[in-house]
Amino acid sequence: VTTQGGGCFGSSENDDSSGENDQSPPPSDAPTIPFLAVSFLFFGMGFWMADVMGDSIVAEKAKLEPPESRGSIQSSCYSYRFLGLMSAAPLSTYMYETFGPLSVLVLSAILPLCILPAVFILGEQSNLHIKSTPEQCKEIWNTVSSRAAWQPMGFVFLYNLLQVGNSAWREFQRTVLGFTSCQLNLILIVAYIVLYFGVLAYKYYFIRFSWRQIYISTTLLNGVFSALQVLLIYDMTFGLSPFLFALGDDVFAEFIAGIQFLPTTIMMVHLCPAGSEGASYAMFTTVNNSAMTLASAISTSLLGIWDVSKEALANGELTGMVNLTYFTTAIQMSGILFVGWLPHTKEGLAELQSKGNSSIGGFIFLAVTFLSIAYAIIIGFLNLANPGWMGES
Repeated sequence: VTTQGGGCFGSSENDDSSGENDQSPPPSDAPTIPFLAVSFLFFGMGFWMADVMGDSIVAEKAKLEPPESRGSIQSSCYSYRFLGLMSAAPLSTYMYETFGPLSVLVLSAILPLCILPAVFILGEQSNLHIKSTPEQCKEIWNTVSSRAAWQPMGFVFLYNLLQVGNSAWREFQRTVLGFTSCQLNLILIVAYIVLYFGVLAYKYYFIRFSWRQIYISTTLLNGVFSALQVLLIYDMTFGLSPFLFALGDDVFAEFIAGIQFLPTTIMMVHLCPAGSEGASYAMFTTVNNSAMTLASAISTSLLGIWDVSKEALANGELTGMVNLTYFTTAIQMSGILFVGWLPHTKEGLAELQSKGNSSIGGFIFLAVTFLSIAYAIIIGFLNLANPGWMGES
């Protein structure tokens, strides 16, 4: 498979600034969608297994921090992670445009192998008593039935569930604004860079603020930047080119996401019982990730409410796009209504702990989590098996 020619680095002879090149048929040696989906499945399984192991190590080390500096280890580790994302985005774009997608896949396979030697110098105690699976499940149950867990994690779930994006936005950028693959990649690259600086901003400045203050202020700012998309639809960009206007809108949204990311992970670590940090932290991150996956599935379902098909956008029918943008922005901002469930700081978790346990709260917490995962899997399978089943293009 060879590159289609985004031309970001001037290496492609097929670059077409009008975006028409994106409509060319796939090459004859392109992989089939089922093969690509299975490949991503196994890649994702390996990636997330490694991610869970890494998070478990960070969670266990973070529990050993003195109270006055808790959160610094996680802040440092995740800043390194996002630094890697920031570096990988332009590198992969350059390799794709210069050498083709095969080079990116080969590098993606080789780089994880380079980490293996470091595993042998990882300090690890052996011959320790490992709790049985029933014992760990019981500890997790006791944890999630505590009000200190299900109330703030309920906020995390509902807030992320309500971050429903406009799934037609990328198609609008291609069809109406004529953005090329190069421009879309540049937006992604700059977004990762700004995301990294958002994490650093929390680590060095916003870590002293209460969690509620952070979520209230960032939610309001996110609503402003989401609403600015309507101005771009109406071509009201204050003299800026559509690309620069869209770039600023997207990257500031990622900066806000970077600030919001760390408070949630710090709270999750404080909820983990000693001895089951890995399993507990994996459970809490599953809640977080399942809500975001479900939000993505819901955003796909919303495409059928108004006509935001590619044909409608190409014909200049933008009313559906405006309505969908307003609607998704309102849904995103409604998450602020539940901020009262979130403690002000990590000290507030101890206060919630004293309010006892609730079997009903724990059951609802687990039921919603697993049902969300099942729904997201079903939606993803339908999108793969029958593209356009919701009526979207």
